[in-house]
Amino acid sequence: MLHHTSFRFCLLFRLARAGFVCLLGFAALIASPSVRAGTEPLTILLDWFVNPDHGPLIVAERKGFFADEGLEVRFIEPADPNDPPKLVAAGKADLAVSYQPQLHMQAAAGLPLVRIGTLIATPLNTVLVLADGPIRSIADLKGRTVGFSVGGFEDAMLKTMLARYGLGLKDIRLVNVNFSLSPSLLSGQVDAVIGAYRNFELNQLAIEGRPGRAFYVEEEGVPAYDELILVANRTRIDDPRLPKVLRALERGVQYLVNHPDEAWTLFAGYKKGLDDELNRRAWRDTLPRFALRPAALDRGRYVRFAAYLEAQGLITAPPPVDTYAIALP
Repeated sequence: MLHHTSFRFCLLFRLARAGFVCLLGFAALIASPSVRAGTEPLTILLDWFVNPDHGPLIVAERKGFFADEGLEVRFIEPADPNDPPKLVAAGKADLAVSYQPQLHMQAAAGLPLVRIGTLIATPLNTVLVLADGPIRSIADLKGRTVGFSVGGFEDAMLKTMLARYGLGLKDIRLVNVNFSLSPSLLSGQVDAVIGAYRNFELNQLAIEGRPGRAFYVEEEGVPAYDELILVANRTRIDDPRLPKVLRALERGVQYLVNHPDEAWTLFAGYKKGLDDELNRRAWRDTLPRFALRPAALDRGRYVRFAAYLEAQGLITAPPPVDTYAIALP
């Protein structure tokens, strides 16, 4: 039976249904003196509903690695995925799971955010088509319809990928499909989509019996970047709890890599609804992408990506990398 929704579209529906509860949780946390004073518990705002991308965090919590560091950690699923970095910048929470490309643009805009750790160390974004369709190469997108969900950065990536084949955005037709990426492909509304995650939408299509073909952005001219990172408020980087978070997270990654089946059981039992076929497949495909040294910083990667965003016109006069990406001692 065809499910007319993609992974992230499902999450948005659940997000809207649970939004009021999440907002109440945010209000309670923001009003809490413990959060304002920087004492326990430490709050980590996720970028989305709990999913396999957050595996090391969840495993570290369930194995007691945070507790071993003397930390009580609270994960918060956002009512709006755009809110977590803004709340950290405003001093309303301790840490947020965010994205390297987003951080560059926020830093250039003056937000006091700094990367302190990496969760997923490779891009997840792809251009996705149906495997049984006519598109075998990015060059085959000429004259085709491409769906997208978020403008700006996705347009820039697509422009870069097309340029390698002598094409430009004028050679395709862009259609905003919101977050309905897989359904728009399956229905024939578009010939390709950009913004599909290789660990989720590819598996979504396979489950539907319509395998996909992914073109990986980092293989098509886009500089490699960290997909998921942990960001803190720049004025609070001397918080002694932050290195402890990273030590616990590294133990979580190590356990997950050494004991993937046991780690999956821990993750799947974290909350109702996680133990399903899509998450099981996504878990397998996300495993090799977790940062084995979450605290380590590849400064050159951040310099290169800032230069790329500037060349694409997405930021101007990027600030020094050391002001928004650090490796804690």
